[in-house]
Amino acid sequence: MAAEDAKWYVVHTYSGYENKVKANIEKAIENRNMQDRIFEVSVPLQNVVEFKDGSRKEVQKKMFPGYVLIRMVMDDDTWYVVRNTRGVTGFVGPGSKPVPLTQTDLDNMAVRPDEIAIDFEVGDVVTITNGSWENSSAVVKEINTKAQTVKVGIDMFGKETLVELDFTDVKSEN
Repeated sequence: MAAEDAKWYVVHTYSGYENKVKANIEKAIENRNMQDRIFEVSVPLQNVVEFKDGSRKEVQKKMFPGYVLIRMVMDDDTWYVVRNTRGVTGFVGPGSKPVPLTQTDLDNMAVRPDEIAIDFEVGDVVTITNGSWENSSAVVKEINTKAQTVKVGIDMFGKETLVELDFTDVKSEN
């Protein structure tokens, strides 16, 4: 079997067990000498920017929680090894038939943009942590994840005024 015959398959796992499943499959590959048929086991990660309590933090998160990607040549032996790995609940596909990912699927995964996780949403009350309105409460009116800004409504002299701030200049009051 050649690596060019291998295709990517998606395996469903118990949530939170992705790394353990990956390690178990890799150990089975080694123990059963299947390196010529199972080529890669992957838990795709992406960098995510989180904003909590006014600070910016970059963390890695699983792109597909509950799933592991495997590049292999599908046959009875490889199916058996993967399917019977502890923590695997099955292959993704109709019925019990595994379906390989298409090139379009793979391309879409490759260009997936980084996500931005913030601890507030439109309608939430936030505290401004920086600038002229520091320590003021405001209501989130609009969130722009691309520019990493938030528009908030601040009460000024009995009238709501919209102000645009960076994500790092506000924190959730929740």
